[in-house]
Amino acid sequence: MPFTARQLALATLDRQLLLARRRLDVTEAVRRVCALQAQTPASPYLALWNRLQDFAPEDLDAAFADRRIVKATLMRITLHAVHAEDYAPYHAAMLSTLRASRLYDRRFTSIELTPADADALLPKLAAFLARPRTGAEVEQEITRRFGEHAHRVWWALRTYAPIHHVPTGGPWSFTQPNAYLASPTAPGSAPQDAAAGVQRLLLAYLRAFGPASAQDFARFTLLGRPGITQALHELGDQVVRVTGPGRAALFDLAGATVPAEDTPAPPRLLPMWDSTLLA
Repeated sequence: MPFTARQLALATLDRQLLLARRRLDVTEAVRRVCALQAQTPASPYLALWNRLQDFAPEDLDAAFADRRIVKATLMRITLHAVHAEDYAPYHAAMLSTLRASRLYDRRFTSIELTPADADALLPKLAAFLARPRTGAEVEQEITRRFGEHAHRVWWALRTYAPIHHVPTGGPWSFTQPNAYLASPTAPGSAPQDAAAGVQRLLLAYLRAFGPASAQDFARFTLLGRPGITQALHELGDQVVRVTGPGRAALFDLAGATVPAEDTPAPPRLLPMWDSTLLA
């Protein structure tokens, strides 16, 4: 029997921990939902309050402070909070998209610098960000090499370089000016690293949002269709095809379950740009 539209919606709510609050550690909860939109500082806190029993904001503060959860530019070229162990593969999956979104944008190309000029700065940037720095401090450092173009170079680098946004002190403390810190584990940039990253991200996405189509995953990430098709092929029998109410091919994890049609769904107050709403 094909799944109904209501069952697909219920599956998303269930896997996003929105049918019933769960008793989970904040790090495990973030991993279960794949990633939390974090473009505004309050969003991950509100997201977890809706999903966890007895959620305490200070638990998320502590996870950010000791970097069990990290905040960085990833899917859809926006800030997300992810489990620290997922950051490197997710970044490897997204690197080509992140890099192209900036280095081939007119705001960068108009200053007559090449992508190689920006890439050459990555090792020095990582060394400079061995401790937290503000964007103004980074721009001042880059100015020594690129002069008046430093602002646009940093605009590009802060999107695709392996760096995290870090707390600036106190609760809910991602504020302006932002603080940046180099990732302790630099993601790989080789094609095989990217392919493995896409596979891991796709499995996490289906665990958190499935059943879903390739187009759904593309919308969540902004990855291209060829890489997604390759990942589906390489994952083999870890992913199965299921039938929904429309014509689009739907995929899910082997052995995953979908709630019954009559499962009740409570109202939830979701934060700004929550992926359940937008992606």
